[in-house]
Amino acid sequence: MAQVRKTTHSRNSGPRKTAPKASTRRSTAAPKSTKRATRRWSQRVTEESDALDLKQGVFKLTSAKRIAASLKRSAEHSSRRKTGAYRSALSMLTFYINRAGKTLPKTQRTRLERAKVELKRAFGRE
Repeated sequence: MAQVRKTTHSRNSGPRKTAPKASTRRSTAAPKSTKRATRRWSQRVTEESDALDLKQGVFKLTSAKRIAASLKRSAEHSSRRKTGAYRSALSMLTFYINRAGKTLPKTQRTRLERAKVELKRAFGRE
């Protein structure tokens, strides 16, 4: 007599799914040569973008008024900006604050926030 194989299938079980083989997985890590280049993209933006031609070290000045005056001067004389001078200057200042994040010292952050107010005054937008 031939033996009959008994199988126990549940109603909801379909074809069995298996995990993909390890050899088919792709690595998501970037090659080391490109990792260095992408690490400092924000520095490249401030140097090469069409936003503004900034004076060197403008965000490290000690006075909020001097920061605002320098940004205004740069925005008005820049031939690379695509929008109004006030908007370009304010967006570059905000960009710097946001990219610095938690590493920005509290004293410098408050100075840069005051520079925003001074920039509004300089452009007559109070």
